[in-house]
Amino acid sequence: MSKGYVWIMTDGPTVGLSTSSVPSVIDSMQGVLGIKPYIPKTTELGNFRLRWKRKFQQDKADIVDAELNIYALQAYDATVALANAIEKAGTTNLGFRQANVSNTSVTDLENLGISQNGPNLLRALSNTSFEGLTGDFFFINGQLQPSAFEIVTMNGSGERRIGFWKPRKGLAKTLNSIANTPSTYCTSKSSLAPVIWAGDSTSIPKGWEIPTNGKKLRIGVPRSTNFGHFVKLTTDLNSNMTTVTGYCIAIFEAAVDALPYAITYEYIPFVKPDGKSAGTYNDLVYQVYLKSYDAVVGDTTIIANRSKYIDFTLPYTESGVSMIVPIKDSRNKNAWVFLKPLTWDLWVTSFCFFVFIGFVVWVLEHGINEDFQGPPSHQIGTSFWFSFSTMVFAHRERVTSNLARIVVTIWCFVVLILTQSYTASLSSLLTIQQLQPTVNNVDELIKKGEFVGYPQISFVLGILKNLGFDDSRLMAYSTPEECDELFSRGSGNGGIAAAFDEVPYMKFFVSMYCSKYTMIEPTFKTGGFGFVFPKGSPLVADVSRAVLNVTEGDKMKEIEDAWLGTQSSCQESSTSISSNSLSVKSFWGLFLITGIASISALMIFTTIFVYEHREVLLQPSDLRATTWSRVLVLFRIFIQMDFTSRPGDLPPADNDDDQDPNAQQPDQEEVQNINKLVVPNQERSV
Repeated sequence: MSKGYVWIMTDGPTVGLSTSSVPSVIDSMQGVLGIKPYIPKTTELGNFRLRWKRKFQQDKADIVDAELNIYALQAYDATVALANAIEKAGTTNLGFRQANVSNTSVTDLENLGISQNGPNLLRALSNTSFEGLTGDFFFINGQLQPSAFEIVTMNGSGERRIGFWKPRKGLAKTLNSIANTPSTYCTSKSSLAPVIWAGDSTSIPKGWEIPTNGKKLRIGVPRSTNFGHFVKLTTDLNSNMTTVTGYCIAIFEAAVDALPYAITYEYIPFVKPDGKSAGTYNDLVYQVYLKSYDAVVGDTTIIANRSKYIDFTLPYTESGVSMIVPIKDSRNKNAWVFLKPLTWDLWVTSFCFFVFIGFVVWVLEHGINEDFQGPPSHQIGTSFWFSFSTMVFAHRERVTSNLARIVVTIWCFVVLILTQSYTASLSSLLTIQQLQPTVNNVDELIKKGEFVGYPQISFVLGILKNLGFDDSRLMAYSTPEECDELFSRGSGNGGIAAAFDEVPYMKFFVSMYCSKYTMIEPTFKTGGFGFVFPKGSPLVADVSRAVLNVTEGDKMKEIEDAWLGTQSSCQESSTSISSNSLSVKSFWGLFLITGIASISALMIFTTIFVYEHREVLLQPSDLRATTWSRVLVLFRIFIQMDFTSRPGDLPPADNDDDQDPNAQQPDQEEVQNINKLVVPNQERSV
């Protein structure tokens, strides 16, 4: 037998082959696996063989090298068992009684009669047990119990033992291991010695082939003009032989290797004598229905109208038809690009907080810091200047109040975060490419009347027509290079604005030109690539399971890397670089902290100020004075404060050298005027 074939024999042929001495028979049965009853080699068995052979030579001198087989030994043990049973049952009642013979009987067996000692003999035989030539001889429930079976293969000039099998223990390499194992039944092939199969092979043969009539499967292969990496036909000009390779072919061959049996096949390209394609994919699939081919292997898409005539295996690629469009750099290079890093709400919020912080610092510093005193215009300008100058950390005014120092420190931290984020976002806008698709959806293409591309001899044309594209706006391409050329021309110059094809093709195309194109939604669902077989073919289920094993294992990654290459260097359409403007949502926590700190400082300052001038609010001299008038008096007092009367802070030390002789001092008349505002009728009440 040749490599790849298996012949498993029962005990009869195995026993006959093991005792055969014909060299031609042994040579033709190399690698045969068989099973036979195991006969232990004992001294009694060896002596018996010698006695039998001596006697046999006396009776049959013309027969040389005669050997006893297992059946002769079993017959001897059976005879011994019967003799022992007769001795136990005795010979006192050896008569026969006549049986009821029918007149219609056609034999004379009934005339032999029934032994009267039969039941005793049967009982004695069932209880007989001894160690015979073939091993232990005993009955259980009237059944002779077999000994271990020996599993052998024919290798070289004779048989080779690979293990044993016992009914209640299973497989084992030696009988001692069977005796020492627990009561569990063993079926593991690791318990046996290695098997050398036909052809001196140690790999397990698949055992049988499809088709069983010996013919090879005729597998049709399309000539893929679009992407040669999926199906590639290469013709040798010297031998005129065509070699079929590619991504789809590699997956099919891996699936066939994963089948539990062998398949012989040959690839037949679906081409004309001049090497061009003989038709569309629908034409190729229909050839299987016509029985011109036994199968089709290639980048054949699973769609409903094809499944009416043939059966598909499970898909081995992603499904769907997708659209690719060029991408462009959407960086805004106009004069107002510096406003884009921040959203309008963040700009407004930041401006309001700059004004608010200036007001807070003025309130806290007005009474003790001469930089925040003077005419109203000077005070307003100084406050705004101080606040906005923190943006570039160029403020020159001193801050003497502890409350103001806390507010300014927190605000400077917030300004630092804002300026750094603004700088980073602006740098991204000016330097990093902002790649965006030129077209966002199919409706936009139809509305503008753009030209779109589709692969030749593909069902994609029907999908585009169903979407509403006009036939005059559809352009076919045959290669990725031609598609790229159409894109470079543009829709208005004899080119296209978008291209439609199946997802595996589009992913490969994008990997070839990853800096120029991207895939966008939607994806129109299809069944993916599958292998084609005739209706009802038994291979469909098995090949489908094999395809699942391949796609779920490491083999699929090896095939993809070998034929499609790695696509890690190209970005997916969903991860294209973009830079969004910063909004208030990113900084609301910082603004919240700043607002709380500022308001808290104002509340502390107001509490201290009101407490120190509580006599203004609690003046009982004139009960007709309104609360609002008293508040106005407090405000006038705050406006007219100088650094010598700052609430909550220590006044400067008395130093005649440091005092300004021209400094404005409050006189008694002004104080009286303020009191009159609080109590207008004070003079009349005195």
